[in-house]
Amino acid sequence: MTVLTMGVSSVTSAQIGYLGPAGSWTHQACMDLFGEANLVALDRHALFKALSAKTVAKVCVPVTTSVVGATPYMDDVLALDSVHVVAEYPKTLGYSLLAKPGTRKDDVRTVVAHPVALEEVKPWLDQEMPDVERKPAASGGAAAKLVAEATASDMAAMGPPSAARIYGLTPIVNGIEEGPHNTTRWWVLGHVMPSPSGNDKTSLLLTVNEADFKSSLERLARSAQILAVYERPGKKSLDGHQYVIDVVGHATQPDIAKLLMDRREFRLLGSYPRRY
Repeated sequence: MTVLTMGVSSVTSAQIGYLGPAGSWTHQACMDLFGEANLVALDRHALFKALSAKTVAKVCVPVTTSVVGATPYMDDVLALDSVHVVAEYPKTLGYSLLAKPGTRKDDVRTVVAHPVALEEVKPWLDQEMPDVERKPAASGGAAAKLVAEATASDMAAMGPPSAARIYGLTPIVNGIEEGPHNTTRWWVLGHVMPSPSGNDKTSLLLTVNEADFKSSLERLARSAQILAVYERPGKKSLDGHQYVIDVVGHATQPDIAKLLMDRREFRLLGSYPRRY
């Protein structure tokens, strides 16, 4: 398998984009969902540009984790127009410590990983490798690539085992911080909202000031069961806020459809089969 990082003009509408380079957990999530064909690695700017331009069919982005809550990529999603969340994918992660062949755990002086990954593996690093330097990277794939291209053998990356195959690295330790406490949820974004499946979740964006927040939330609670609320920056005033809210049900259900018609502070992000 060869997955290249491309510019927007190079991709096709049949492809599924993910945050590149290859070897990240998002790459692994896409392989789990769609297989290895028709995946294209894009940088953060190109990924959302390609989706908006409809030069890819779908993209996959990590939006929440059990350790840090909402990720910065959720705000990229909220900035998009005419895009739907069409699926969710939760995955329990277990990181591998990846290094050049022949490197021992005691040889490692620097560990490279995505900032979220560094938070997720912090308890293990604090106990097992407390003296190593912790260096952030743009993604798990970028971390593995950095280790593979390094001239020295004293650097290791935290990432999925698949990154070892892609970059010719060796897993020194597997299953780091694996468990339900270390779960990431991805959203798959597309242009056509799925029909009701009978077991659905709807994600809404509530934009409201502090004085009206209680009223809006009470109105929503009468329309659907609330599952989760994530506060995001309002960006306009101190008393203006945005909240991403997950509820049970599909947007076509009468109570949710009426809420969206009557209350303009709610924006539909998408309805999709519920995975947890």
